[in-house]
Amino acid sequence: MKRGLTALIACAIAILGTQGALLAATELARINNTVITLEDFNKKYQENLKFFQFRAPSRAGVLDDLVKRELAVQEARRLGLDKNPEIIERMNTVLYHALLDRQLSSAFEKIQISDSDAKSFYDKNPDIRTSHVFVAVRGDAKPEEVSAAHARIKKILDEQVRPGKLGFAEIAQRFSDGVAAPMGGDIDYQSKDKLDPNYYNEALKLRSPGKVTGIVRTQFGFHIIKLTGIRPWEDTDKAQVKRLLFDQKRGEIYERYMKDLRQKARVTINGSLIKE
Repeated sequence: MKRGLTALIACAIAILGTQGALLAATELARINNTVITLEDFNKKYQENLKFFQFRAPSRAGVLDDLVKRELAVQEARRLGLDKNPEIIERMNTVLYHALLDRQLSSAFEKIQISDSDAKSFYDKNPDIRTSHVFVAVRGDAKPEEVSAAHARIKKILDEQVRPGKLGFAEIAQRFSDGVAAPMGGDIDYQSKDKLDPNYYNEALKLRSPGKVTGIVRTQFGFHIIKLTGIRPWEDTDKAQVKRLLFDQKRGEIYERYMKDLRQKARVTINGSLIKE
């Protein structure tokens, strides 16, 4: 009986010893207390192969890079860089994009845009050609500067545009700010994404080329806008329209996801601190 038990124990020790040898064999490198296993290395090596088209990296070279990286990461932590607010902000940005990639990439990939979808979108959001009289307002302008700019463009509207003594292009050349002034305020055809939303929406409301808006405020200043053309569907860049619609649908998926996260969280905002 004792002889059988002794044999059983010896067998168990032999098995454990073999397993220990196998586990030890997977330890390819150790940097202080961090282990690089053979499995991790093989995975990293295969990932590295994707970036080399004509000459594969040596296995020893990849391992050396992994060791150097780990040494650098450990030294960064020793120096407290992982506690640095700027570094934490960068790390949070990486986490933000990693979350979106993991949670939303499959939904983004399912977006399909047909020709009829694109045309329907374009009918509501066509490329428009406009000219404008423009009075610039800096983003950090004081209230009195904004008031002065508004008074200036109102005077142009009341004394020049509405009486119609001069053509719109000449008025823009004489009284407008900005690079378009020498061209009579003409900024050519632009798609919806290329224009300030308020500018685009107010111009599109005119519907008929030749009509002129009142005073329009945008992030850049004050405008008086003349609609001069609406590009037909047949003449537009249909691939670009599909890209715009794809971006819109992707944005809708993103907003739904973030709305769900927000509903599960406690968010308080003091909006009075950031009034425009």
